[in-house]
Amino acid sequence: KKRATFRFFDLPTELRLRVYELLLTLPESYVVDLDPQNYRRLAPIFLSLFLTSHRVHEEASAVFFRTNTFRLFPTHGRFFHTKRPLLSRLPTTHRGQLTTCELRLGPGWTKPPRGWVVNDALGLQEVKKLRRLNVFVECDPASHDVFRGFRPSETFYTDFCVGLIRDVFAAAPSIVEIEFDGYPSVHKDSPLMVALKCEAKAKGKRVTWG
Repeated sequence: KKRATFRFFDLPTELRLRVYELLLTLPESYVVDLDPQNYRRLAPIFLSLFLTSHRVHEEASAVFFRTNTFRLFPTHGRFFHTKRPLLSRLPTTHRGQLTTCELRLGPGWTKPPRGWVVNDALGLQEVKKLRRLNVFVECDPASHDVFRGFRPSETFYTDFCVGLIRDVFAAAPSIVEIEFDGYPSVHKDSPLMVALKCEAKAKGKRVTWG
């Protein structure tokens, strides 16, 4: 017996959006970034959906960018020193749909890449709906003598990170929450964590811990 055809757009908008959320929301631990494996991890599901029609692309892409976390500066070796982070490569429309971003600190702690800078080219000022910034700290060079002899100075990386997050706050004043997390070796009372937390609270942000 031939099955009747059901038209997706006959569903109410809220149900269509729920379907998109089930299909496009990545696991909480997954952060979208510049990565050579994106074509394997993301493209098979998302591209086929986005290319269905103009209307599906408009609705689905809005959900994808709203529900997932996007990294401000790339950490993969192939893109680590790029002058064009993922955010700067997104169209203005998609940047305006982002609600959560991640700032990962630790990579390049002896010499941060020149591309890790908040400027007009990054496009963070266009992320008007950004509400939460996840800050993940891989290491704190000021926290242990094992880093002595490798760090330019005891406070070099702390100063760099505080300046970076201060610039993020200035470019995206819509941020209301900062969620801190890190590897087990990074304690809440480490110099870098304390400095970042103080900067967040000084700017009136709600601080939570991952």
